[in-house]
Amino acid sequence: MKLGFQLGYWMANPYKGVEVVKAAEDYGYDSVWTGEAYGSDCVSPLAWVGAHTSKIKLGTSVMQLSARTPVCAAMTAMTLDHLSNGRFQLGVGVSGPQVVEGWYGQPFTRPLERTREWIDIFRQVIAREAPVEFQGKHYQLPNQNGMGLGKPLKSITHPLRKRIPLFLGAEGPKNVQLAAENCEGWLPMFYSPYCPEIFDESLKNKAADFEIAASVPIFIDNDLEAALFNVKTMLALYLGGMGARSENFHQNLMGRMGFGEEALHVQDLWYAGEKEKAIKAVPDKLADDISLCGPAERIRERVQAWHKSPVTTMLFMRTEDAEQDKQRLRQYAELILN
Repeated sequence: MKLGFQLGYWMANPYKGVEVVKAAEDYGYDSVWTGEAYGSDCVSPLAWVGAHTSKIKLGTSVMQLSARTPVCAAMTAMTLDHLSNGRFQLGVGVSGPQVVEGWYGQPFTRPLERTREWIDIFRQVIAREAPVEFQGKHYQLPNQNGMGLGKPLKSITHPLRKRIPLFLGAEGPKNVQLAAENCEGWLPMFYSPYCPEIFDESLKNKAADFEIAASVPIFIDNDLEAALFNVKTMLALYLGGMGARSENFHQNLMGRMGFGEEALHVQDLWYAGEKEKAIKAVPDKLADDISLCGPAERIRERVQAWHKSPVTTMLFMRTEDAEQDKQRLRQYAELILN
């Protein structure tokens, strides 16, 4: 099992994180990841911490597909891969209709098809075997609707590697299958080692060295109820407030995990303005299954299920306190790696 540190995206204030990432590198963490929503971008902070480290892998979790064309993303990935001496790995995801249509001003239509085209073009740019040509439903290179003067081009810069590791953030069965068949890894946001079989069909064609880097909420507390409350708060937010009511990918996943009715009830309470009741309505078992919570000894025991699962990397999220994060990361490493 490998460990990763999830810087995520900034909230109201910046979280530069350099000293914490340097500590994670010293503690044996394999990777650090940055994200983006509709505030800070995922590339700039990663370049910043990458300049202050030498071994830890640098990943985006996730770069939003609508934020950059596949060629722009490939240029960015190639640049960071050179600057970091081959430590870069690109995690991408489609985000959701609220962000894509509300923030980026693009239609959220046929996301699976769009992702497949995006990956194809990205691979062509990085491989640099020929001028890039692609005529799809979502992307056309050269574009046929402008002045008619475009021509196929090949990157001026030679890539450090012909294939930069690509991870896909996905929850739906078809998207997870796309990750298994076309990427080096998958970034599940909510994963339970107690029901891995729900992804068996989607992952059946994955390569032997396919990576699964799962986000794992972890709260060490002698009061198990208090620890689980933190996870339930996060789940209530994602079930109720992150995604449209009519199309919530997180809720769909909870249904496949066996908590469909409960997830719908949480969403109803959230939309009714009953946020505290929504949090309390999140099943303890659901929160417990996707996290590591409770006293240290309980966590040491329950982490064995993660070691036996297909997960290859456990990603731990930062808090808003950098100094405390240093202490937490050391504690997590001692609990899980020793």
